[in-house]
Amino acid sequence: MPALLLVGRPAADALLASLKEKIAALNPKLVIVQVGDDPASESYIRQKVKSADSVGLRAEHRHLPKETDLATLLSLIAELNADPDVTGFIVQLPLPEHLHGAEPQIIKAIDPKKDVDGFGAYNLGKMFLSTEFEHLPPATPAGVIELLNFYKIAIEGRHAVIVGRSNIVGKPLAIMLLNRGATVTICHSRTVNLPEYTRQADILFSAVGKPRLIQADMVKRGAVVIDIGVSRDEEGLKGDCDFEELKQIVSAITPVPGGVGPMTVASLIRNCVRAAERQRKEY
Repeated sequence: MPALLLVGRPAADALLASLKEKIAALNPKLVIVQVGDDPASESYIRQKVKSADSVGLRAEHRHLPKETDLATLLSLIAELNADPDVTGFIVQLPLPEHLHGAEPQIIKAIDPKKDVDGFGAYNLGKMFLSTEFEHLPPATPAGVIELLNFYKIAIEGRHAVIVGRSNIVGKPLAIMLLNRGATVTICHSRTVNLPEYTRQADILFSAVGKPRLIQADMVKRGAVVIDIGVSRDEEGLKGDCDFEELKQIVSAITPVPGGVGPMTVASLIRNCVRAAERQRKEY
């Protein structure tokens, strides 16, 4: 039986459609801050603005020159924090080379109430408590959970193996899966004998950004595979998984592109709506 393709667009459209009524009532505003001209970032921002437009969410793109210094960026963040018309904002990553290493300081400067990327310590910390406190979770892990829900893939009681331990995807995804009753194993670049762990997965998540990292002999038959990693070569976007080989043996798999990507954008917009709701309640 061929694998079920976990295409993100239908799930993202359903999530976005569910937000339209609230957006009309709350009139939230999302601001996307970009420093420099990274081509991938420009593509992602276009997708975010397009999705926002489709549901009537006000979205503004603040594009700063590549040479923008940290003080100028922090000044803009302070301005957005103080602007009552701005519901939430993000600073698009990656940043230019001269700002590498400043990401923690930049994320810390964002008001937790407006941290719709969910990268700050306050919003990440709340996630550890339970699903009821996942108010502004990181958009990609939240999108992955929504994708599994849309396709009615059970999480509770399953063994979830995550390859990748970033603060943006791997770690928060592990917490969200634990909150939903999964048994979770996290693997990373220092893991010895990676296939030993990936073959145990009922649901395998890979978020590394290394093409063809996950081969067919590393996955048990009938597993669900969620490919979150993205990299680009001369042929275009690639995931972490050997898609053509894996789809012959797994029960369900995400394509790259077209799998998790649309869910990340939809989850970001949902976070902006949630931020608006919580701001009305004084958080």
